[in-house]
This record gives sequence, structure tokens and C-alpha cells, in this order.
Amino acid sequence: MGAAFIPDPGETPAWESVRNLCRTDLSPPVLEAGEFTFGSPLVPLDAPFIDYARESFPAGRSLLDAVLDLTARIHRDFQFDPTATTVATPLARVLEQRRGVCQDFAHLQIACLRALGLPARYVSGYLETAPLPGQPKLVGADASHAWVSFFCPGLGWIDVDPTNNLLPSMQHITLGWGRDYGDVSPIRGVLVGGGDHALSVAVDVVALGEVDEAEPPEQG
Repeated sequence: MGAAFIPDPGETPAWESVRNLCRTDLSPPVLEAGEFTFGSPLVPLDAPFIDYARESFPAGRSLLDAVLDLTARIHRDFQFDPTATTVATPLARVLEQRRGVCQDFAHLQIACLRALGLPARYVSGYLETAPLPGQPKLVGADASHAWVSFFCPGLGWIDVDPTNNLLPSMQHITLGWGRDYGDVSPIRGVLVGGGDHALSVAVDVVALGEVDEAEPPEQG
């Protein structure tokens, strides 16, 4: 299995030039990316997100270097806590309480990037369950996972994972992307009836080569 392409931060332009390009360039790739500079239902563009992002985006810093710094700060400043938020928790509260899950951290980073005029989109998918030898298991495995993709002229869309503080490679399996979680929700519908409802999901993701071919498939 080959490795995903990860650019050198020095190969990316200054973040301000990317912001300015997205405001003036009408070529199809840039015009399409510009759609992801606006706020969305779950990702407002409010002043607190600009304030949080500014430390990572001084004048002239290369785009990838700045995004990686922001990714590391979110990973350091926020605690993964599956009991702290729900799908309906406002992003401003996540920023205030510094707790949440991968969905919250992805939304936060997207809000920071868009507030600076940079295209960013929400990515939904899965993580390979087994960790690499000698490395800890990634947070978000065994369930759906969320991360961020940002646009860089000449390179296209580059993924970052603030929950695990890394550039996704072959362990991240993309299912879909959109403005925010609402665009790629895996489950959507209406329940009719009384009583309480709870949903529990667990997922194992393994490479096809790891499946035991000696076991015959179950017959239906």
C-alpha cells in the first residue's frame, strides 16, 4: 500500500495570497473552492474564531505551515470528551468549554479558516482500526470520524485531522465531504412514536488483505 502525498510546507504560498486569490480568481477550481469560504448552518463566521486563529496566521506565513500550527493548537487546547456535546451544541460553546468530539474539532478548524477567507470543507469517513506497530490507536477509530480539507492553489485540497494532530494518509477513508456535518450526515430521518431512543454504533475497518480467507462466507 502506497503512502498519500504530503506536500512540504515551504511549497505552499503565503496564506494571505491564497485568501486574495479566492476573492479574485474566476478559474473553475478556485471558483468552486470559493464556495467553502462562507458560513454554513453549523459553522458560523464569528469574531471569536478569527481571534483564536490569528496566533497561527501571522503575516507571510506559508499556508500549510499555518494550518498545521492551528491543527496542533486545537489538538493541544481541546479535550476529546464524547459526553460534552451533541450534534446541536453551538460551536461557540465548544470554543468556550474546550471539549468535544471529532465533529466539533473539525467544525472549529473550518470556522477559523473560513473566517480568515480560506476555503475549508468538512470530511466524513472512517479510520483504519488497527494502529501502526509501536503507535497508539487513533482517536475516532471504531466509529465514523471527521476531519478537515483546505484548498491550496496548485496542490488542490489537503486534509488535516485536528483530533489526532496529523495529515491524513492511507488510514483515513473518505466517505463524503460538504460544508459541515449537516451535508454528510450518515443517518437522517424522522422517528414517530413514544419512548426514548438511543443509537449505538461500532465500526471495524481493516484492509482486504487482512481478512481471513480461510473462513467461508455465511450463507443467507
